[in-house]
Amino acid sequence: MNRIVVLATDEDDGLGAAIRAAVGGAGQVVRPTYRTVDELRELLPDADIVVGDWSGALPLGATEAALAGRLKLIQQPGAGVNFIDLAAWAAVGVPVANTPGANAASVAEWAVVAAASLSRSMPWAHAEVSAGRWPQEAILARGCRDLGELRVGIVGFGAVGRRCASLFGAFGCEVAYTARTRHQDATARYLPMDDLLPFAEVLVVAVPLTTQTHGLLAAAELSRLPAGALVVNVARGHVVDESALVAALRSGAVAAAALDVFAGEPLRSDSPLRTLDTVLLSPHVAGGSGTARRRIYAMTAENVARVCAGGRPRWTL
Repeated sequence: MNRIVVLATDEDDGLGAAIRAAVGGAGQVVRPTYRTVDELRELLPDADIVVGDWSGALPLGATEAALAGRLKLIQQPGAGVNFIDLAAWAAVGVPVANTPGANAASVAEWAVVAAASLSRSMPWAHAEVSAGRWPQEAILARGCRDLGELRVGIVGFGAVGRRCASLFGAFGCEVAYTARTRHQDATARYLPMDDLLPFAEVLVVAVPLTTQTHGLLAAAELSRLPAGALVVNVARGHVVDESALVAALRSGAVAAAALDVFAGEPLRSDSPLRTLDTVLLSPHVAGGSGTARRRIYAMTAENVARVCAGGRPRWTL
């Protein structure tokens, strides 16, 4: 029987239930009790499959790779693998897989809804009315605009970027994208980064965090956006320089931002982002809809069951 160590938390046991149903008698699901790194390292020598953590509390690095002598697969339930040292696991011959595209529609919907909310100052209006005020005229001074009249620039054109292009296009937005590779089948126009920034009245950041994308959008890049631009980050916090973004928001160079991800999570209590009424804050849940979770659970369970049955895993990195 395969010993399957599930590190990801799921309060409704949806992930665990999906794995147990898929593997049947071929596997046993084991979860850490205390969720400490020491406990993880104690579990690894007897593990056949590890389902990764999505919080970052239990990273899988070189030290862990050295302990996992019988491991056949690390399966990440989601797209992001920045808490897994891919090179370390490749060196010991353990494949790492994720669930590409499983939550792309959910993340893209969040990005579009967030952009629309910012374009009409809805978070600010909600706070004002909740505080007992009635800003019916004051909101007009904030330059509210219909989303459909805005030009949208998407940084990254994977599954999330493609879905964003389709949804923004449905609103009537002119959409362009930039990416490492130009896609011949793209429904949006390709622009190099240098041309995308001055084009983008809404800038949607949807690239994986890599050594190349760390700090991709800093002060120089943000300064090239059109006056009154909106920034939506559904990538990773370190892709956008938070200090530079705060400065741009305070100066008005960037009109507003919607952030689902941060350089440090949870967002620290003294973060200046908490003090700005032009920022929509979200606790890294853009891809956390029930629909997305069911897709992630199903893909994770399918891949774990394949390996339990002696097959080759899908979606390896």
